[in-house]
Amino acid sequence: MPASKHLDPLLPVVLDEITTALERLSEALSREDDLRQLMHQVCEQVVRAVPGLDEATVTLLDDGKPFTAASTSDLVARLDGVQYDLADGPCLEASRTGRVARATIDEVEERWPVLGAECRAAGMVSFLSAPLTVDDKHSGAINGYSKQDHGFRELDAPLLALYTTAVETALRSHSMYLRAFRLAGQLRAALTTRAVIDQAKGVLMAVHGITADEAFRMLAEQSQRENVKLHALAERFIATIIGQPAPEQNGSGQDA
Repeated sequence: MPASKHLDPLLPVVLDEITTALERLSEALSREDDLRQLMHQVCEQVVRAVPGLDEATVTLLDDGKPFTAASTSDLVARLDGVQYDLADGPCLEASRTGRVARATIDEVEERWPVLGAECRAAGMVSFLSAPLTVDDKHSGAINGYSKQDHGFRELDAPLLALYTTAVETALRSHSMYLRAFRLAGQLRAALTTRAVIDQAKGVLMAVHGITADEAFRMLAEQSQRENVKLHALAERFIATIIGQPAPEQNGSGQDA
């Protein structure tokens, strides 16, 4: 991006770019249910939203162990990896402290000589990372790399923080939606399983004149003998009673 984008008179244009990037991310959130793919969208949009960024990555922590969830290129993903090997660097500093980390190539070479040498060889000479927290399982940082030696002016850090805050809100909402969707599916499956077992119990109670507990015990014992899940046995039993083909069984063993 040209250096002129850093001039304050262009602030309205920059803010418009952020708005556009967030709108595109919002569209992606409505279509995509894979977190890694969403992280790729974040990388692509943050490069457009923040002046001076040439490449971007997303670092996530898994039980404190960092990995790159998404990147705009293999080159910057490799530079992330150098930081992971060193257990330090701008992206890990932002992840651990919860504060925006910004550095020039000279600062990186002074603090992390190995990383500095790798970055200079790769042509990346300015660095900006902002902490990212999606939920209790996903935290890390959005990392910006630049080929320009400006080290990122004061305008850029707040812009990245603004974008990151909006991304966090969107991803948290999306994460909550996915959890609710999965829970609803589990509840539907549980209710369906319970219903067919109750149907089988009802038939056994009527035919044998036994109690609900006795009917359940009969089903459980049959399930053990045949080594099939209880609900699969009940489905087969009901299908036989009503004269329908027995459903295919996936797996064996009893229900928990």
